[in-house]
Amino acid sequence: MPDQPLPSSSASAPGSISALTFRGGWLGALAPFVVFLSGVSWLGLSGAPDETGFGPILIVALGVGVLLARDPARYAEAVIDGMSHRIVMLLILAWLLAGVLGVVLRDSGLVDALVWAASTTGVRGGGFAVATFLVCAVFSTATGTSLGTILVCTPLLYPAAAALGTDPAFAIGAILAGATFGDNVSPISDTTIASATTQDADLGGVVRSRMRYALPAAAAAIVAFALFGGAAGSGEGLMSNGDPTGLVMLIVPAAVLALLLRRTHLVVGLFAGIGFGVLLGLTLGRFGPSDLLAIDPDNFIATGIILDGMRRAFGVSIFTILLMGLVGGLTASGLLDRLITWVEARAKSARGAEWWIFGSISSATILTTHSAVAILTVGPLAREVGGSAGVGAYRRANILDVTVCTYPFLLPFFIPTILAASMTAGVDGMPRISPWDAGLHNVHSWGLLIVLVTSIAIGRRERESVEATEG
Repeated sequence: MPDQPLPSSSASAPGSISALTFRGGWLGALAPFVVFLSGVSWLGLSGAPDETGFGPILIVALGVGVLLARDPARYAEAVIDGMSHRIVMLLILAWLLAGVLGVVLRDSGLVDALVWAASTTGVRGGGFAVATFLVCAVFSTATGTSLGTILVCTPLLYPAAAALGTDPAFAIGAILAGATFGDNVSPISDTTIASATTQDADLGGVVRSRMRYALPAAAAAIVAFALFGGAAGSGEGLMSNGDPTGLVMLIVPAAVLALLLRRTHLVVGLFAGIGFGVLLGLTLGRFGPSDLLAIDPDNFIATGIILDGMRRAFGVSIFTILLMGLVGGLTASGLLDRLITWVEARAKSARGAEWWIFGSISSATILTTHSAVAILTVGPLAREVGGSAGVGAYRRANILDVTVCTYPFLLPFFIPTILAASMTAGVDGMPRISPWDAGLHNVHSWGLLIVLVTSIAIGRRERESVEATEG
C-alpha cells in the first residue's frame, strides 16, 4: 500500500488544512482502531468487561497512532480536539448526574419494591420472565443506564427465577431486554442524548417518535417471554416479603420524564430529579442526611450516595474521552470525510440514505464497541447524507439509536452481554449462562432490529408518519 495522503472533501477545498497522513496510508490510519478492537475483545471474552480496564488498551492504541502518524504533533492535537467536543462534555455531566439519581433510587428501595410487586402477584415461569423484563425496563428508563440496570437487577431477579420455574436463559435474556428498553427510550440515556444532539433534534420529540419502534418490539418480547419463559415452579423462596414503600419513588423518574418531554434542559431536569428524589427519600425515611455525604476520618475519605453515584460514571467517562480521541485522530486523516463524499454520491434516494446510515452505524458500533461513541462518529455522516436526501432529523436519530441498541445486547463480545453472563456464575440452583446465550434470548433487541429493518424497507410511508410529529 503506497504511503500517500488520504483524500477528503475538506482537504480538497481551497485554503483548507490537508489531511493528516499515516505510514501505510489508510491502513495506518485504521491501525489504532484495530489495536483497540483486538484488545477490548480479548479483555471482554477473558471476563473483564469493566470499561475502566479498557483504558490501558486505548492508551496503547493512541500510542500506535502517534507512532504511525507522519506528523505526531498534529495527531496529538487531533486527539485532543476529538476529546473536547461539547457533546462529550454534555454526556459526561449527564452520566455523573444520572449516576447520582440512579443510586438515590436504588438506595430508596425502588428495585426491591418492584421485585416485591412482581412476586406478590403470583407470577411463575414465563410470567416471571415478563415481570423481570418490565422491572428492568422501568429501572433502565428511570436511570438511563443499561449497565447499571444489569448490575442492580441481576443479583435480585436471576436467583428468584430459580424458585419460580423460569428458564435460566430467558431470565437473563429478560434482564438484558429490559436494560435495552431504557437505553433506547430514556431521555437521560447517553444514546438518546447523542442521537438527538448529533441530528439537531429536540430530545422530547425524539423520545416520542421512538416509541413506534420500541413499543412493538417490547410487545413482541412480552409475548415471547410469556410463551417460552418456562413452566410454573413451586414458588418456594418467593421474594414477597419486601417493602412496597419504595414504589412511591416511581414519582421521581416520572417527574424527570415529564420535564424532559416538555423540553426542559437535560441538566436542569436531572438536577430537579436528584433534588426531588433526595427530599422524597428523606421524607419517607429511606435514607438519612449522613447517607448522602459523610466523612470517614479513619480512612481519610468521603463516602455516601452522592459519591457512589458519581463513581459509577468515572469509568465510562474516561473510556469515552479516550475513545473520542481515537476517533479524532481518524477524522484528521480525512477518511471519514472521504466516506461521507463516497456515500453521498450513492445515496440518491431517502431510502438509500437510510440504508447507508444503518450500515454505517452498524459498522461503527462493531468497530468501537461503544454505542454513544459510534453515534458521535457516524452522526455527521447521518446528518449530511440523510439531510441531503430528505430524511428528517427524528428519523435519522432513531435509525442511529435503535441500531446501537441491538448489537451490543446481542453479540457475545460486547460489554452488556459479557457483564450479564458473568453475573450468572455461582447462583444456587441456576446455571451459568454464556454471553452468546444471554444475547440470543434477548428478544427485545431482536425485535428492535426487525422493526427497524422493516421500517427502512417500507420506505416513505413510515418516514412521513414519523416526521409529521416533527413539524
